[in-house]
Order: sequence, then structure tokens, then C-alpha cells
Amino acid sequence: MSNLECLQQTASDTIDKAADELNNLSQEIWKNPELRFKEHHAHKVLTDFLEKHGFTVERKYTRDTAFRATYGNEDGLNVCVICEYDALPEIGHACGHNLIAECGAGAGLGIKAAMEAAGKPMGKVTVLGTPGEEGGGGKLGLIKAGVFKDVDIAMMVHPMNRKNIIQKRTSCAVPFYVNFLGKAAHAAYVPWEGINALDAAVMFYQNMSVMRQQLKPTWRTHGLIVNGGIKSGMIVEKSRVEYSLRAPTSLELRVLQEKTKSCAQGAATATGCAIQYRFGKEYKNVISNKTLENIFQSHGKGLGVNYMPNEQTGGSTDMGNVTYEVPGIHPFYGLATDSVNHSRGFTEAAGAPEAQEPTLTNAKIMAYTALEVLYKGEDIMKQIREDFEKDMKYHNTLP
Repeated sequence: MSNLECLQQTASDTIDKAADELNNLSQEIWKNPELRFKEHHAHKVLTDFLEKHGFTVERKYTRDTAFRATYGNEDGLNVCVICEYDALPEIGHACGHNLIAECGAGAGLGIKAAMEAAGKPMGKVTVLGTPGEEGGGGKLGLIKAGVFKDVDIAMMVHPMNRKNIIQKRTSCAVPFYVNFLGKAAHAAYVPWEGINALDAAVMFYQNMSVMRQQLKPTWRTHGLIVNGGIKSGMIVEKSRVEYSLRAPTSLELRVLQEKTKSCAQGAATATGCAIQYRFGKEYKNVISNKTLENIFQSHGKGLGVNYMPNEQTGGSTDMGNVTYEVPGIHPFYGLATDSVNHSRGFTEAAGAPEAQEPTLTNAKIMAYTALEVLYKGEDIMKQIREDFEKDMKYHNTLP
């Protein structure tokens, strides 16, 4: 067994030894679902866990529910494993962020144990807690704060139904918020005195639905009327509609944004309403580093994981923005369920005992990948950086 393999075995043994503790960590988060930027319980249990295991922990790091936990020295490379832990409204951890948090914490634990066993400086491991992935763009705030300036590689894994996929190509995404402003009037007595903002909201929704025929198969629009009035006997004075827009690249997303604005403005003009609108934070597509992919997949296969071909997804993540800052990967791993993410069935699967084996396996794969990068140092980082520069050149010069 090589020195690297010995270190990886140490990481694996450490993760196995902490299996019950990691499961309890995941269950605490799963049983107490918290919405974006309100993940105070998750923040506490994760930081308490990491501090107990010897990490230097910075709580409320740049914002109340973010954290940074580090171990090692500043002389070598800094490998970052990422935790997510926010839930969805009403249906809890239907995206499995409790398992993502467990994976990140477990991988960090294994990497730290191997670094200690090495008996010599290997660099640094950072376990980064990133709140508000579900529409809040928490990682964008961390990027703006310069959190990734000293990070050499970043990675996380994400559960899904059945499949193990190294690269699931995500979409760029941006939310669109629009308010239509009309004029209230008695709906039976003098309706002609009013300007109906609900009509504008409905017309905008219909415009978007009609437009779908001309959209590319890889584009997505989905929305809801958040406010459609307060009383049926009143002409609706204010309405609000929210949409999510997705496309494979930022360029295509810009085109879709212009089309969406036209749909909203058309509805306002047709009904005589005033209009207020804005776009929210943009999630970029994930750029998966090929060298890191190959290392991760090799270790996954070594642990008995069978990978499906890479595929396109309509989903989006703020991890995409991170991969524009540093080389990164965002593989997916399968749970024993046919339920898809963002469904009640997936919430159940994310809290089931059967989720533990694949989650711990992927914590080990992340640890193995990080240790190979730390162990080989600049020899492997040269290729990782070359891949990153090539990817950046391509994605930043799209026509």
C-alpha cells in the first residue's frame, strides 16, 4: 500500500468510526428544517461538531448562518469541502441538504485525520458552511466577501434519485419579480373606475405560457402569482408574480430575460397598469473541472460506485458561481428512491436509514480526492489550473 493509500485508508476508517455521530448530525438537521438564512440550529450543530473534532471554527462567518472550519497550515494547498443545510418551504429537506452537510463534515473529518497521520505539513482543509442555496444565493455573498481567494479547489456532492453522475450539467438561473399596480374600485358598482392588476398578472402568466412554444428545449420558465388581490368585490389594486428563468449559458439567459420583460410590459400596457420589476441573483452553470472529475470518479469506482453518463439538468445551484472562481466539481449520488428532488418523497428518502451508506461513501470519495490533490501538490494542481483556465477562456468568450 502506497503512502497516499495509507492516508486514504486513515480517512475511511475515521469516517466509519464517526458514522453514528455523522448520522445524528444529519438527523438533527433533517428533523429541524430551516429556510434560507434562518439555519441557526444547523449552524450550531455543525460548528459544535467540527469544533469538537479539533477544527478551528469561525461561526457566523460573513453572515449569521455561514461558517468556516479549518485545519492545517498556510504553506500548502487549501482544499475546500462545502456544506449546504437550508430546507424548502413546507416540505423540509426535499433536496437532501442535510446529507450534503453530513458529507461535507464527514469528508473534512477524514481529511483532517489523514493530515494528522501524515506527520508532516500537507496544506489546509476548509469545511465551508454555505447557507441559503435555495434561491438565496448564499455562496454569492461569500464570493463577494473574498472567501474563496485562498482556496485552491472546492467541491461538494448532492443526492438525487438512483443515479450516480459525475457531471450533471446545470443551468444558469435568475429570478424575476414583477409588481403590477392598478386602481381599486367597487367591482359591482363602478368597475369601469378601476384598473385591474390581477388581469395584468394573469395576462403575464398567459404570455409566458404561450411563449413556451418558441423557447429552446433547454430553457425553462416557471412561476406563480404570489398576490392576486384581497377581496373579490374589489378591483385588484396590486398584484405580484414571481418567475424563475433558466438557460444553459448566461448569454441565452439574457435573451430569455428580455423576452420575459416584454411579456410583463405587454400585460401592463394591455391592462393600463403601471409596472415595477427586477431580476434577482444569477446562479451560473457549474463548470466541472476535468482533472478533478477524473480523480473523483477513479476513487468512486474503487469504492464500488457505478457512474451513469453525464447529462443535462434543468436545475441550478450557486455552486456554479463558485466554479467560476476556483476549480471545482459537483457530482451527484443516488439514494434508493424513485422520488425526484423537491418532492415530499425525496424528503422522506433524505431522512431514511438507507441514505447513510451512499452518503458516507461519497464523504470518503471527497476525502480521497482532496488527499490526492494535497499529496501530489503542484504536480497535479498544474493540470487542474490548466483545465480551469481553458474552461474560463471558453465560457467567458461565448459569442
